[in-house]
Amino acid sequence: MDDGGLPAVLSSPVLFTDAEFLYAFLPAFLGLYYLAQERFRPWIIAAFSYGFYAWWRPDFVILMWASTVLDYSAGRGIGRAQRLATFTAEEGARRPGRSWVWLSCLGNLGLLAYFKYANFGVDTLNGLLAQFGEPPVAWTAVILPVGISFYTFQSLSYTVDIYRGDAEPVRRFRDFACYVSMFPQLVAGPIVRYRSMGQQLVERTHSMRLFGMGVLFFQAGLAKKVLLADSLAPVAQSAFGSDSLTTVGAWLGALSYTFQLYFDFSGYSDMAIGLGLMIGFRFPVNFDRPYASRSITEFWRRWHISLSSFLRDYLYIPLGGNRKGGARTYVNLSLTMLLGGLWHGAAWTFIAWGAYQGFWLVLERLAGRRTLYQRLPSALRLLLTFLLVVIGWVFFRADSMAQAGQMLASMAGWTGSSAGDVTISGSAAAALAAAAAVTWGLPSTQALVARRSALWMLLLQLAFAATLIALHSADHVPFLYFQF
Repeated sequence: MDDGGLPAVLSSPVLFTDAEFLYAFLPAFLGLYYLAQERFRPWIIAAFSYGFYAWWRPDFVILMWASTVLDYSAGRGIGRAQRLATFTAEEGARRPGRSWVWLSCLGNLGLLAYFKYANFGVDTLNGLLAQFGEPPVAWTAVILPVGISFYTFQSLSYTVDIYRGDAEPVRRFRDFACYVSMFPQLVAGPIVRYRSMGQQLVERTHSMRLFGMGVLFFQAGLAKKVLLADSLAPVAQSAFGSDSLTTVGAWLGALSYTFQLYFDFSGYSDMAIGLGLMIGFRFPVNFDRPYASRSITEFWRRWHISLSSFLRDYLYIPLGGNRKGGARTYVNLSLTMLLGGLWHGAAWTFIAWGAYQGFWLVLERLAGRRTLYQRLPSALRLLLTFLLVVIGWVFFRADSMAQAGQMLASMAGWTGSSAGDVTISGSAAAALAAAAAVTWGLPSTQALVARRSALWMLLLQLAFAATLIALHSADHVPFLYFQF
């Protein structure tokens, strides 16, 4: 995306695909980590993680540090309040530590609101002022800190889990600093909640088996990113940057972006999981073959699982979930998806994408969590669900609602122009075919790593070798989710 209404991003941290990371940062980190005594390892993780982030903008490390200190203090405050409270059997009594949770929410969400949504708010206001002939509000664009959506949600989950009694307050600040800043998943997820990480920060297993699994995950993710996602990026960029497209060109662009986004983000998630395993951490799986879904409801159980489960547990259920009647359930579901869309970026296109997803989820809930095409054969249900997802990604990728409408019109054949068609190179066509084959012909990465068959290992090593060759001869494409 060029901007799509998002705050400006000057550059990105060192990428997992950069030579500096692969041949310097990662070997140095792993070497020091395994040479160090156990008590020093959290500090090594935190130090390298802050260095990883500071590569982009050293001054924005202060923001992450502020979020870390705030939530560490809030967690201790909640724990202290709960220890000192006099518990009664009175029904409806408030759980102690509520004010600390509010402080954490206001601090984290306020930070996110300013850096991610201030530009959008001012631009929207200026648009309204222009309608009434009023002068615009003077404003200097805010730079969006890379990964702020991920580390604020992750840090916030700590205080909420402590307040709910789902986790114990962290005992050592070094462990919490390590948790918030951990570079494998710092800037693009998965969102790792504290209740699944607390014990691992204190004690975890290191073994050659886990390290080997981590290497395989990392290799698979790197191959997904470089060989598939980056090969499709020029096609998607060309299509969404064109003023006029044929129907074929529009579908080529939409399909290229659909696979680019999936292999880019799932590739990053695989690499994050792999890096975590190399140092004994087990991060949650973030994708489970989402394009094999046969309904939008199923799609959201398989796509960006850490975010969808976060929105469910920290937004949908607190809003009332499905406990307050049918109408309230549909409102809660729609609102959750709208906010999920807005979480991805401050633009009307993301709001439209969230509304689109919410519409289908509500429709399927009305039908008993079944699609309108439930009676069709399984393969057709898969195809129709995939087409609905592709249409949704047009809103997600478009720089404006006008561009999204133009793209969808071209896909529907409502175009009178034969100019501006997308050209696709032989390598991009091969990548598109390979992406489809991997998507529907192979099990998930976690299943393949667990299987570790000789054929799979051979194919993966060949793909990894091709990836390293490609890295030395191609321009690097930043991970798409860095901008969120």
